[in-house]
Amino acid sequence: MASLMLVAAVMVSLASGVLVAYGVCYGMFQVFRIHSLSVKAARERATVQTAVLAEQ
Repeated sequence: MASLMLVAAVMVSLASGVLVAYGVCYGMFQVFRIHSLSVKAARERATVQTAVLAEQ
């Protein structure tokens, strides 16, 4: 019975570690997505401003 409890505790610990790692990775990918969208928007604004200045 004790070995069964030990195996169950190890499996629960492993599963919780995997879920925490998944959550951290998912959160960081969301941060990187927000960053890439802001960089893309800034690049588009800079391109538009350069085009306007070139026309003047």
